[in-house]
Amino acid sequence: MLSDGRQHGRMDRRALLGLAAVAAATATPAAAGGGGGAPQPSYMRLPTITANVRRPDGRRGVMTVETGIDTPDAALRARAAQSAPRLRAAYAAVVQAAANALLPGHPPDVERLVASLQAATDQALGRRGARLLIGTVMVV
Repeated sequence: MLSDGRQHGRMDRRALLGLAAVAAATATPAAAGGGGGAPQPSYMRLPTITANVRRPDGRRGVMTVETGIDTPDAALRARAAQSAPRLRAAYAAVVQAAANALLPGHPPDVERLVASLQAATDQALGRRGARLLIGTVMVV
C-alpha cells in the first residue's frame, strides 16, 4: 500500500500525462509548427456512460456504453469539445432511460439506443453534423 503522499504524486502524474495527451490531440497544425500539415483528427472519445439495470435474479446490474463522436467540420468540432459536459449529461439520460426500459435478462436494443444517442448529440450541439460512434454496449 502506498502512502498518501506517494499515491497523490502518482495521481498528479497521471493527470499531467492525460492533459499532455489532450493538448497534443487538440493542437492546431500551425501551433504545432506544421503550418499546413496534417488535418486535425475529427474523432473525439467521450467517457464511458453507465446506468443501473435490474438483473434476472432481482439484483442490480450495470449497463455500460462507450461513445465518441466524429465531427469533420472544424467549427462544429470546436463546439463539440466545448459542449462535452452537455453531451455526457445528455448521453447519461438516454442510457439511463434505455436501462430502465430493459427487461431483466434481455439484451439492450442497440439500434434504438444509437438513434436516441444521435438525437441527443444533435440537440446538445444545436445542429446536425456530428456522427455518433458507439463502442461497447455491455450489461453486467
